[in-house]
Amino acid sequence: MIAHLRGTILEKHPNRVVVDVGGVGYDVAVPLSTFYGLGDAGQQVALRVHTHVREDALALFGFASVLELDLFERLIGISGIGPKLGLAVLSGIEPQELIGAIQRGDLTRLTAIPGVGKKTSERIVLELKDRLPKTQAVPAAPEAGAVPVLRDDLVSALINLGYHRPLAEKAVDAALTVAGRDAGFERTLKQALRELAK
Repeated sequence: MIAHLRGTILEKHPNRVVVDVGGVGYDVAVPLSTFYGLGDAGQQVALRVHTHVREDALALFGFASVLELDLFERLIGISGIGPKLGLAVLSGIEPQELIGAIQRGDLTRLTAIPGVGKKTSERIVLELKDRLPKTQAVPAAPEAGAVPVLRDDLVSALINLGYHRPLAEKAVDAALTVAGRDAGFERTLKQALRELAK
């Protein structure tokens, strides 16, 4: 089982990253919480990894912190939540905020995450309320340098995360107004997700 990867970023997308480790490229699915902290292509990266093995596939899920990995593994331990939905949950809410929402039983906040309905939210709260990891200070992800903001790229990223196009376009337009057109892709994407969570 692969538990950790350290190498060079070959490609970087909001939901996946390709990491070159000694000449081998590993395609790793990542949540947005990890994506925000990644450097640009060509920079070094170290990821904690959950290796998911099925009969027909082997998939790698990468995380910037032990807390993210811990939450992911607890989420996919819940009946009806697979790795894809587990990743969507961590993409739709910051790890510390997720812990708080579960502790408070905040179903409204949890159902605001794409792909998470009322029943799934109730199951997450019921099964994880007493099994949450000990909270620890998680360093804020560093902001990336200024990148030209392309509305289409932002809309596409939100659609890939499970949002419908009209909702994604509305959130991106609102985020561009709030963050400004030169704020950078990652910062504007973060703002768009805040708009969607309202």
